[in-house]
Amino acid sequence: MPLFVVGTPIGNLEDLSFRAVRILKEADYVLCEDTRITRTLLAHYELKTPTVSYHQHSGLSRTDQIVSWLKEGKSLALVSDAGTPGISDPGAALVELVRNECGDEVKIESVPGPSALATAISIAGVGCERFLFLGFLPHKKGRQTMLKQIIASEYPAVVYESKHRVLKLLNELIVLGENFQVTICRELTKKFESVYHGSPSELLALFDADALMGKGEFVVIIRKEKKKK
Repeated sequence: MPLFVVGTPIGNLEDLSFRAVRILKEADYVLCEDTRITRTLLAHYELKTPTVSYHQHSGLSRTDQIVSWLKEGKSLALVSDAGTPGISDPGAALVELVRNECGDEVKIESVPGPSALATAISIAGVGCERFLFLGFLPHKKGRQTMLKQIIASEYPAVVYESKHRVLKLLNELIVLGENFQVTICRELTKKFESVYHGSPSELLALFDADALMGKGEFVVIIRKEKKKK
């Protein structure tokens, strides 16, 4: 039986596909980062499939169990807390492990679904035919290296940021001194979905004026303004 990699809603529970519902219903187990979050999703669709936690701190005993289940012919569905597994979450490591441990014995099958990255780009209107995706910027070690990559890139850079660090990022962009234009997509697919455009300083002013703007989850698209000839 295959390992299904299932995309789940990033906010709006109605965004789960018909196929994803069927796969989650038929699977022997659903592997998830946080069982509480996944159970809420399953309950919304009246699904009673057992959930098993798999996250970045899962040890060898858990991964060995997963490989054993697959080799026994059990059907497993891998989900993240939100969005498509393998994009800035531990799912990528599990897929690599299963591919290495099981080879052709186990088929790894994608069940496409929502992605905060694709959703943000689709509504930003900033021309991302090509872009640099850096996921979550590091808290400390390696952060300056990634900021240098943003400066060096000729394409827009896309990052994920938490509410605690998005202000830090805007201040860092100001210090870097480039003429950046930034798009911030907040709370995508949720009730208070918002998209903001402007320079880092203009967006900081918006944060100061609107306390709600600093709440939620963020996808940030950073572009360097082209120099006028």
